[in-house]
Amino acid sequence: MPNQEVVLSLHGIIWENKMNKTYLPRLSDDELQIALQSSGAVLIEGAKWCGKTSTALNASNSVLYMQDPDTAVSNMNLADTKPSLLLLGNAPRLIDEWQMAPVLWDAVRFEVDKRGKAGQFILTGSAVPKDNVVAHTGTGRISRLRMRPMSLFESLESTGSVSLKALFEGEVDIADQSELSIEQLAFILCRGGWPASLSLQGDAALRMARDYVEAVINFDVSAVDGVEKSPERVRLLMRSFARNIATQASFQTIKADMEAHDATLSDKSISSYITALQRIFVVEDLPAWLPSLRSKTAIRSAVKRHFIDPSIAAAVMRTNPQGILKDFEYFGFLFESLCTRDIRIYAQRNDGDVFHYRDKSGLEADMIIRLRDGRWAAVEVKLGNSQIEEAASNLLKLKEKIDEETMGKASFLMILTGGQYAYRRDDGVFVVPIGCLKH
Repeated sequence: MPNQEVVLSLHGIIWENKMNKTYLPRLSDDELQIALQSSGAVLIEGAKWCGKTSTALNASNSVLYMQDPDTAVSNMNLADTKPSLLLLGNAPRLIDEWQMAPVLWDAVRFEVDKRGKAGQFILTGSAVPKDNVVAHTGTGRISRLRMRPMSLFESLESTGSVSLKALFEGEVDIADQSELSIEQLAFILCRGGWPASLSLQGDAALRMARDYVEAVINFDVSAVDGVEKSPERVRLLMRSFARNIATQASFQTIKADMEAHDATLSDKSISSYITALQRIFVVEDLPAWLPSLRSKTAIRSAVKRHFIDPSIAAAVMRTNPQGILKDFEYFGFLFESLCTRDIRIYAQRNDGDVFHYRDKSGLEADMIIRLRDGRWAAVEVKLGNSQIEEAASNLLKLKEKIDEETMGKASFLMILTGGQYAYRRDDGVFVVPIGCLKH
């Protein structure tokens, strides 16, 4: 990696870049290197403040900041007249916030074809541009990489003693203790996985999520498509999502929730607002898993509602660690959202996707991890220890329902908890604190 010195850390390596800013390694680092070896360009997309630019800088040899106030006007003029000039520089060349000038997408695609080499460009974007603003999809030339806020392993708050990859490979001997108390988990939930917040303490660390929410409400959600949106309505929508976090709340449920405060809302308006939040990577619903079953039980296909980070829900609900600790039911929903964020990050590193399962009988699994090679695992999330027996029973019932001839046997069953101890139960179900898990 260019222009860097190595500093040892608990988890391996912390990089110091040439600006003497500490950079905690991300699981996306290795994914980015692999993508650069196989594609002419890589697009890193994700929410603002999640660390896209820092990750890209550590792999690049030159950079173009489209939002640099000193050069923004000239950059936009060049993009309109001769965009190829903006691509000049040592490869890989980082083009930060490329969507400011969507013509750069086609310029990069054309330049990749012309050079015929891998690893030429890294693009970062915190918003999906409007439809039909690029002439080509970039298929075969531009690889996509999704980044999210930091997992607990990346923020050095998980011991990482239990590996998702190892569990998929048949590991059965797990035993460790999480260092996180319930009070610490409440703070982490409200602080979020925003890299810049990790060096801050107390209220200063908590304020970042609040500032992020206000930026989304008052600017970002309108800027993504150039259509002015009511900040009051955006706040109503985000509060409804926050109240329904980690549930299968339908569009009509969200609408009814908002109409209690604004009866003039139309389906079209609400839909456009949700789409805008998706395009700036604020919300990321969890899709349903639709496996083959032994019986003809109907499977619910509704998505589960999630933000990209649970701190968004806490911030928009105007609560804090003390408030969450007084409302243990809501704490549980936020904790499930935290676990969903981390499992998504760990699953992606293992070339997998994450779903949820619920059927007509009410049997459910909070998460299903499915790898590209077809292996799968079921996960239930329980903040405390009192519901572990029920969770284990549900997972074992689900396992029996799956048509194993079609879907294969479950690689493992796991209960993610906010407790202390990681162990394997006599029935084979793993109990793993989120503070012990890694990819």
